[in-house]
Amino acid sequence: MSEPVRVRRVHDPVEEADGTRVLVDRLWPRGVSRERAAVDVWLKDVTPSGALRTWYHNDRADRREEFVERYRAELDDTAHTEAVERLAGLVRDGGPVTLITAAKDVGDSHVPVLVDHLQHVMKRT
Repeated sequence: MSEPVRVRRVHDPVEEADGTRVLVDRLWPRGVSRERAAVDVWLKDVTPSGALRTWYHNDRADRREEFVERYRAELDDTAHTEAVERLAGLVRDGGPVTLITAAKDVGDSHVPVLVDHLQHVMKRT
């Protein structure tokens, strides 16, 4: 059985095992058509705020730990609740769900924090 939540880059080829493809970037990926991205849902509201994203990108090396804390706090605030619940609902509805991002270094992006948060949300319900 496949994992209920996968993470892939928007530039990776679409696979049948992707299930529901959810774009989890605030901005549409440059140079990628909607057809090529094959995104089913675009959840901008599960991404870091523009201010947090800009702050983090200015000095990633020294700000990762604080970025993770601040992004987790944003995910817990009411502005993100509906989008986080929608994402959790997609997983609950049988998955699989593939989180799609344009991040070059997915491990250093917001995506691992989002996956961890989603796992906690799923355990609470």
